[in-house]
Amino acid sequence: MLLKSCCIYSIGVFSILILLSGIVLVLCDLFPRFLKSVVEKEVVLKNGTDAFEAWENPPAPIYMQFYFLNLTNPLEVLDGDRPAVIEIGPYTYREYRPMEQVDFQDNGTKVAAVNIKTYIFQRNMSRGPESELIRTVNIPAMTVMEQFKDQTIMASLISSYMKSTGEGLFTTRTVGELLWGYEDGLLKALKKLKPDLDDVFGLFYKSNGSSDGEYVFFTGQQNYKDFARVDKWNGDSKLSWWTSDECNKINGTNGASFHPIVTRDETLYMFSSDLCRSLYVLYEEEVTVKGIPGYRFSPPSKVFANKTVNPANAGFCVPAENCLGSGVLNVSPCKQGAPIIMSSPHFYQADEKYVQAVFGMKPQKEQHQTMIDINPLTGLIIQAAKRLQVNVHIEKIPNFSQTGNVRSVIFPVVYLNESVVIDDASARKLQKILVEQNVVVNVPYMMIGLGIILGGLFMFLMCHQKVPLSTAAERQPLLSS
Repeated sequence: MLLKSCCIYSIGVFSILILLSGIVLVLCDLFPRFLKSVVEKEVVLKNGTDAFEAWENPPAPIYMQFYFLNLTNPLEVLDGDRPAVIEIGPYTYREYRPMEQVDFQDNGTKVAAVNIKTYIFQRNMSRGPESELIRTVNIPAMTVMEQFKDQTIMASLISSYMKSTGEGLFTTRTVGELLWGYEDGLLKALKKLKPDLDDVFGLFYKSNGSSDGEYVFFTGQQNYKDFARVDKWNGDSKLSWWTSDECNKINGTNGASFHPIVTRDETLYMFSSDLCRSLYVLYEEEVTVKGIPGYRFSPPSKVFANKTVNPANAGFCVPAENCLGSGVLNVSPCKQGAPIIMSSPHFYQADEKYVQAVFGMKPQKEQHQTMIDINPLTGLIIQAAKRLQVNVHIEKIPNFSQTGNVRSVIFPVVYLNESVVIDDASARKLQKILVEQNVVVNVPYMMIGLGIILGGLFMFLMCHQKVPLSTAAERQPLLSS
């Protein structure tokens, strides 16, 4: 009987101890802190880690889709009418982007690399072949006319040459030519005057099988928040195209990786060589991709707003004080002077005047927003879509009859959707990590639950151990008989 009582009281004491321990662990947040410290140490760019392997050669398939805005009324546009376009696409390419020439520096705190990108056409995922024809603005001609518009004699010579060869403000080319390059007659003629001029033009000429420059990244060894953050690009720690130090900053990662332990209230920065600038994204909502929880981040309209809405963007006015409206960015300084204007597809989040200036623009958030879905524990991208539109500023130039009576307009040429969804193998691996996370984080609550169960068992045993004396006396005669 004594041994039985000792066991019962031991259960009671143990239930109290384990219950109190669980409560203390919950209040101290010990297990989540431990888990975070482990993740912060593991997510580092160094040989042998999963983070480095995924950074060096992304396992998930990346696709680049191009949608062209085909001009349907070129003659009317030359007479001053509003351009009318029809979206044609997608033309889809599988994108391979391994990091090459990887070189660790400064005792492993930094790593240099070039991101070689190769595009392979996917006919089964495309609207048609690369040989399909697109009518759009003649970008080489528009660039040349813009550059020589104030040189009367040179403009007259160029205009005469264009008349003799039949070149005008608009051109019809194949998808492959517009993307990857074609020999342009006007540029070839000008090359005789400027031997260093490249006579081949393509929107992504020299981009297939090449890199966008040499990067130096922080590895995250000293601070987990520096994981994959860009330190230098092409040897510089800042840009030189814009008119303010703020706009010339190189901030954040290259958009392919983010640090672990991401919170909802964070501002995530990234540098885009396509846009020639840094930008940021903010938390929008919770999502689930292949059973994996994530936070969706996207750039707010303020990122691309003009200086009246966002004074910090004043430096993007080039030349200084020559500011466009919200939602568009003049990138001509970093595109060899070509009158290229970048925006979101269909002028999403841009001033309404740009949408109304071109018939056929139908901005929609679901189709045209740039977004990144990130697993908050690991910082892994589980889904993303970078969406950008290439536009050209066209206007009437008196010295060039080829421009007719065209109205000044930002003309949409093509928009791209660079997208990725986590692959199944990586998803399974991440799901396993998340299960382990849930077990670790819930250990204190399991202890509290166990303490409550043992406490209940203790109360039950105590109630059945003490038998009332009256009951024992009543049973005695029955036993005697």
